[in-house]
Amino acid sequence: MDKVVASAAEAVADIPSGARLAVGGFGLCGIPSVLIEALLETGADDLEAVSNNCGVDEWGLGRLLFAKRLRRMISSYVGENKEFARQYLHGELEVELTPQGTLAERMRAGGSGIPAFYTATGGGTQVAEGGLPWKYDTEGNVVVSSPPKDTRVFETHEGPKEFVLEEAIVADFGLVRAWKGDRHGNLVYRDSARNFNPLAAMCGRVTIAEVEELVEPGELDPNNVHTPGVYVQRVVALTPEQAADKRIERVTTRPRPSVASGTDEQGRS
Repeated sequence: MDKVVASAAEAVADIPSGARLAVGGFGLCGIPSVLIEALLETGADDLEAVSNNCGVDEWGLGRLLFAKRLRRMISSYVGENKEFARQYLHGELEVELTPQGTLAERMRAGGSGIPAFYTATGGGTQVAEGGLPWKYDTEGNVVVSSPPKDTRVFETHEGPKEFVLEEAIVADFGLVRAWKGDRHGNLVYRDSARNFNPLAAMCGRVTIAEVEELVEPGELDPNNVHTPGVYVQRVVALTPEQAADKRIERVTTRPRPSVASGTDEQGRS
């Protein structure tokens, strides 16, 4: 089945207001930026996004955040996005902060048909006991907090240990970015850009993939496919310009060494 659609706009046209989205990426690495921009243009709002973080100010999911299109986030951390922190602390955004490994497993479980699982992460903390602030009001008072979770003690090789029940995540739509993809929806990610993308693809009921290079069926080595096409419903082929538009979250540099003298620009050897 050829799953290629003509444009990102066509691919996201049926995402309604109020939908839950699972979005791949880590920081700005491997984010489906073209699909996010297309979704911004549709005007859909009141969205819930499940993603490791919310991009940065004015890029990635930060674009939807700045436009006040997001109602709720399920994330691991705030990261470099000051607007994310501001909206959360001022009661404009509900945020469910989740341990990173737990978030990954909740998404994987959702795509695997596993409704819930027990994990040791969070045992003995507010993650299990409840009371984590999910939403504030404009005065800084907590108006929505996390509920207590079921816990059980299981025998381990280290002895009895408490485990916390975590529910799987299933999203209405998954938005991901891949290095290569074929017309059947088989995807290959490159290096660290894989990150949360396979998990977001798995847990979306309808998954849309933007691919930097579209290839024909049979051109991808099955041993190298990271996301099988069964998880993907739509594929958008990026232009070379779109594929090359990759922004850096934080640039760190040091003085360039002098080849002739073996010293850097400040005279250090």
